[in-house]
Amino acid sequence: MTESRVRRPGKLGFGLMRLPKKGFSIDIGETCEMVDRFLQAGFDYFDTALLYPGSEPAVKKALTDRIPRERYRLATKLNAMIAPTEKAAKQQLTTSLERTGAGYFDYYLLHALMDINWRRYEKFHLWEFLSEQKALGRVRKIGFSFHAGPELLDWLLTEHPEVDFVQLQINYADWESPSVRARENYEVARRHQKPVIVMEPVKGGRLADPPAKVRNLLKAAHPNWSYASWAIRFAASLDGVETVLSGMSTAAQMEDNLSYMRDFRTLTPEERAVLTKAQRLLGQEAGIPCTGCGYCISSCPKQIPIPELFAAANERLEHGREQAAREAYRTAVAGRGAAGDCIHCRKCEAICPQHLPVTRYLQQSRELCRGER
Repeated sequence: MTESRVRRPGKLGFGLMRLPKKGFSIDIGETCEMVDRFLQAGFDYFDTALLYPGSEPAVKKALTDRIPRERYRLATKLNAMIAPTEKAAKQQLTTSLERTGAGYFDYYLLHALMDINWRRYEKFHLWEFLSEQKALGRVRKIGFSFHAGPELLDWLLTEHPEVDFVQLQINYADWESPSVRARENYEVARRHQKPVIVMEPVKGGRLADPPAKVRNLLKAAHPNWSYASWAIRFAASLDGVETVLSGMSTAAQMEDNLSYMRDFRTLTPEERAVLTKAQRLLGQEAGIPCTGCGYCISSCPKQIPIPELFAAANERLEHGREQAAREAYRTAVAGRGAAGDCIHCRKCEAICPQHLPVTRYLQQSRELCRGER
């Protein structure tokens, strides 16, 4: 092991939003195996959030109860949108510490800042709270995750230079996206000299199974590279990126990521050119650009499994799999709300980090998958 490898852990981070499931519960046994494999390969960054269902309690069982504290870095998040009062918002840190048993958090984030909610974080004095908790040693580094445009990001980093890092959605599909504005946000963070943690490098798994034209392009360039590896390599190759989070749900996904991130090398100019072509091809596709984060479900009064319905529609839109789309739709709505149950309250659209016209896409999903009308 080289001296530089000892000083600097690898760039791959284990995102704990989409952990393996056994039925409707997180599979703790498989999660433990994945945690062990991740640490054995020389990586140590784990990312959870109070808002991720079951994730923080799983962290306690699979990580903090089993692994010496000095062997890993753990990040979690405070979400003001689910807190009715300032006191309730600040209580989230104590709740997360109790749930995880971590003792302290290496990275603590204000969660999912957007145009619709950033003022709430100001109103509740949460920036000051994070600095106070850092001084007390309950958190080591403070930052925020972000889902808006570069103008707001620039303002926030100017007003709050005390933050140690920023977490941004970066992937090659969204690099020039007029809604996500990934490149512009990245450039703002670089101007403020803030390290970047990358989220959604595989766009909720969509870049792990891209449309056929993109698959053919990538396979022609590197037959043995997985589609997901192109996406994670893209993010990890950017200057100033400290960690790239991958929401790994299976041991196979982890082994794939470890295979190229263990001895990571940046993309060559030729490989970057291939991804530029892939960006253009993706821009011609009509798929629903949902990352499957699930925030919309928590706000939906009808509990419609919105990401699953969009994934079903994309089976047809992106891959031409009509029968698979129908089956996926039927499975998603079994015993739960269907697209036709939408009451157009648009709470989902207010909270969507991708700023999607969710109600319109629900109608499209219902029609594409031939669900109820």
